[in-house]
Amino acid sequence: MPLAVCATPIGNLDDVTLRVLRELAEADLVLCEDTRRTRVLLDRHGIEARVESYHRLNEATRVPSLVARLKRGERVALVSDAGLPGVNDPGARLIAAAVAAGLGVTVLPGPSAVETALVASGLLAE
Repeated sequence: MPLAVCATPIGNLDDVTLRVLRELAEADLVLCEDTRRTRVLLDRHGIEARVESYHRLNEATRVPSLVARLKRGERVALVSDAGLPGVNDPGARLIAAAVAAGLGVTVLPGPSAVETALVASGLLAE
């Protein structure tokens, strides 16, 4: 089963895609930086999901067991506190390991701090 990398809101909890909400609701496991913060998002949208912490301090030791879970067919979703995991957030190691193991990665796009800042700056982005 591919790893689902899910973008989360960067401000307003309603700025999340329907596709991400569906993935989080159907996941066997949601990996997140801060379980309390992710629980707020899940509760806001009526999603009961198993959440486990995945952050800079534990990501190196967690990757092998998480890859094993993906290989067993478990549906795993990865979120960060805000925005897209792997961009200044934990996630790159797990994403690389999933790709290396031939499991694949599905990225569910959404809010982007980079694009939001660019648009808000008034700079021409052509």
